[in-house]
Amino acid sequence: MNTIYNRLAIFAVTALTFTFSAGNSYVQAQEYTNTPVTISKEKVRVNGKLCWSHIVLERQTLYSISKAYNVSIDDIIRFNPSIKENGLKKNSIIIIPSEDALSETKPKVEAEVKDTVAIKQEEIKTKPEIKKKENPRQVKREDRRKTHTVKWFEDLDVIAAQYGVSAEALMWMNNLEGRKLKSRQKLLIPNSGEYEDAQKTMKELEDDTQADSIAVADTTPVIPREQIRKEPVLFPKSKVTATVLLPLKSGEGPGSRNNMDFYSGVLLAAYDLGNEGISADINIVDIADGKMEIPEDALEDSDLFIGPVSSGDIQRFRSHAGKDKIIISPLDPRVEAIAAVDSNIIQIPTPHRIQFNDLIRWFEKDMQPSDKALIITEKGARTTDAASMLIASAESSAIDFAHFSYSILEGRDIMEPLTGLMTETGVNRVLIASESEAFVNDVIRNINLLIYNKFNVVLYGPAKIRNFETIEVENFHNSRLHVSLNYHINYDDPRVQKFLMKYRALYNTEPSQFAFQGYDIANYFIRLCYRFGNRWPEMLEKAGAEMLQSTFRCKRVDNGGFINNGVRKVVYTEGYGVVIQNN
Repeated sequence: MNTIYNRLAIFAVTALTFTFSAGNSYVQAQEYTNTPVTISKEKVRVNGKLCWSHIVLERQTLYSISKAYNVSIDDIIRFNPSIKENGLKKNSIIIIPSEDALSETKPKVEAEVKDTVAIKQEEIKTKPEIKKKENPRQVKREDRRKTHTVKWFEDLDVIAAQYGVSAEALMWMNNLEGRKLKSRQKLLIPNSGEYEDAQKTMKELEDDTQADSIAVADTTPVIPREQIRKEPVLFPKSKVTATVLLPLKSGEGPGSRNNMDFYSGVLLAAYDLGNEGISADINIVDIADGKMEIPEDALEDSDLFIGPVSSGDIQRFRSHAGKDKIIISPLDPRVEAIAAVDSNIIQIPTPHRIQFNDLIRWFEKDMQPSDKALIITEKGARTTDAASMLIASAESSAIDFAHFSYSILEGRDIMEPLTGLMTETGVNRVLIASESEAFVNDVIRNINLLIYNKFNVVLYGPAKIRNFETIEVENFHNSRLHVSLNYHINYDDPRVQKFLMKYRALYNTEPSQFAFQGYDIANYFIRLCYRFGNRWPEMLEKAGAEMLQSTFRCKRVDNGGFINNGVRKVVYTEGYGVVIQNN
């Protein structure tokens, strides 16, 4: 059977399974030739001290990483305690301490993690028994919503008395504007006390005159009071059911490992929500090889669907499940085209064009009257789609750009004409509209020569250039690089530090970017559905949130669904600092 239909009740057992799987992958990795280690371009501050953020590649070892960064294996383990028990895992993000960080005393976080591991291991010992799932057709579902078909002689009062609810509750549940009913009309029957609870909640909101806004969560969806008062009645849920569709394939292949990391993040989010009193059922469905073996009750009862991952699988699931299901696209940017025409698709990865538009607006906002704006492009080269989008965003703005174009063969002879375009009194704001590594490297080399010659230069560019191996990260900091990103993790954020401790304790490994993404999406959408009930999509545009690695600012597309417009503005500063600016 290809379908995994899991409940949160076996969370502790699942964590134990992941520990075993991750441990095996580390042992096997030692049998292969090591993959060369490249020093990371990403420097972060952990507890105020400078470190590298290193993504582990397949067949890299602790020994090869320690040699590349010139630190000891013990130092790496000290900053990443889970490695001691479980070794390295492909795509996990580990912290490599700098000499500055090593000068400090042993981080307190290690002791805290050990305590957490001990607590979680004790919890795992008392794991619940796993029982065979009953046939959903044979299970009596007391919480399933009742419906009533109106007979020609019935009115609201008769139907209300039949079900032991008030006529007002029936009108509220079915959004009726008056008391008139039609024969054979379908009415939803509210549960006992549901209407009264919703009215009490709204009354509490109205009475709270001292609050300027209402926070949906400590992860910060904030909705102004005046907007909430204009909304129709929203009634919270006592439990949220979410179905996650991933091609797991029992951990085979790198793609499946990434999906398992995403799954692990989802479970940890549900675990944290449960500790807050937010009840959630998580159904996990393995759709490996494009199979859509989805239990009927999962289709019928789920409040939201996270996944599938690929655009092709989302289209297949849509035809399988029907057009009325809300589908959250977690990873594939290509789903943007589907969301443009499907009103029930929510696209989470922020498209490139939105990142570029945000970068240009940021550029425009930073401009002062004494500043000079310059856009640099590569002469004679084929323009990529990303570069074309960036150039189009720049040209459609109100910025008076001076345009400078040259070929890489001319790189040694451009200092004089480039200097002629610079100002000596204000800031020279330079936009690189290229994703060619060789060309960008040459531009940044020349920009740093200008900075050495006392020109005040600030650099703006596409996010991709941060990962170019031939560019020294010092040059990004010297030129104060500004980038708009869809993902960025701030390791000084206390929420990130708590997540790292819990993830290490439960899974005995380091989280990858996919684990962060699974946690962010599950935490945000389950919380939103719990707070606002079945009509949570109506609140989506008003409930933005800063999560662990993503920013959610979903906007409705004309005649379509929602696309996330959230970005993280990152500035590389002197002294290897990285500053995240608010939207």
